[in-house]
Amino acid sequence: MNSGRTMFAQVMDFLPLAEFRRCVDRYRGDYKVQSFSCWDQFLCLAFAQLTGRESLRDIEACLRSQQAKLYHIGFRGHISRNTLAHANETRNWRIFADFARVLIAQARSLYRDEPFAVELGETVYALDSTTIDLCLSMFPWAQFRRHKSAVKMHTLLDLRGSIPTNVYVTSGAVHDVRILDQLLPEAGAFYLLDRGYLDFARLYVLKQSCAFFITRAKRNTQFWRRDWRPVRRCSGVRSDQTIQLTGPRTAQLYPDPLRRIHYFDAEKDLRLIFLTNNFQLPALTIADLYRARWSVELFFRWIKQHLHIRSFFGTSENAVKTQIWVAVTVYVLLAIVKKQSHLDLSLYKILQILSITLFEKNPLLSGFSQTANNFEDADPRTQLNLFHL
Repeated sequence: MNSGRTMFAQVMDFLPLAEFRRCVDRYRGDYKVQSFSCWDQFLCLAFAQLTGRESLRDIEACLRSQQAKLYHIGFRGHISRNTLAHANETRNWRIFADFARVLIAQARSLYRDEPFAVELGETVYALDSTTIDLCLSMFPWAQFRRHKSAVKMHTLLDLRGSIPTNVYVTSGAVHDVRILDQLLPEAGAFYLLDRGYLDFARLYVLKQSCAFFITRAKRNTQFWRRDWRPVRRCSGVRSDQTIQLTGPRTAQLYPDPLRRIHYFDAEKDLRLIFLTNNFQLPALTIADLYRARWSVELFFRWIKQHLHIRSFFGTSENAVKTQIWVAVTVYVLLAIVKKQSHLDLSLYKILQILSITLFEKNPLLSGFSQTANNFEDADPRTQLNLFHL
């Protein structure tokens, strides 16, 4: 890397600029634009995500304080909060969604051989959603309850590397199960779903697509046992059955047999009932796979805590979706930087280091080389007693 370039410019070098231009041309994002291009808009929003800016005024003030360095970073337009606000309102959010998908494909290829909690050659996805609360008076298009608005971020997460494969941004009133209609099932892949996605008609579509699903059963599920398999109760598996649905509607919606596994989690004193259409894997592997679904919850926690998606720079639907997709792009970009630079650091540490070194003119790796991934625990005997008299 060129030591005369800022860290921000070196990080942006990991982005395929030609692909970004194709996305812009696809939606005519720069049509009749003279001074503030879509690339300038993206750089502003990416800077805001990397440094934790809170508002358009905050972005404007910070970037203008580094005016002499902006041209060498890639900015060609004049930075103004009004110009950025107008761009967020009017330029198609699909530009940034398509560009994020380009990076997602690149990241998935990099993490294809990443070790997984379960020894399994097939791709494993976890599908879930998180709700972002909004003010009803400012976001009336996303009304969720009588007195509040919200948007949902539905995410299909590839558990190898925790890469978000698909993201669907909807109003809070959209039920989770409807997202299954937008999926293109991958033959041979496993889909980990919670009980909110238990819809036998849609699950049967996954089965007909030669994909596997693992979900939790509801208590009122009606069935009769066709067969059973011996289990080792010491492993936590209480029963492993082949069942046939007998409900008035469910028997028609899912006419094929299902596998029902009763598992007891001794650590949490929790009994779980799994339903799956996979009859080959051991019952304990099915339980371990479903436990790995927790990765999507960790992804939501990470992106909410460390990126800026809980409050928004604009109030229109276009502005909200633009900001969320840029946040997803930054998350995937950090994963690519980590993998291609062979960094033994967590994404959080990479983000924290970049947030205070973006305008420093040092080689990219030098900012991370002095930071160890593990810190020695402090000796409690050296800590002062706050209440010692």
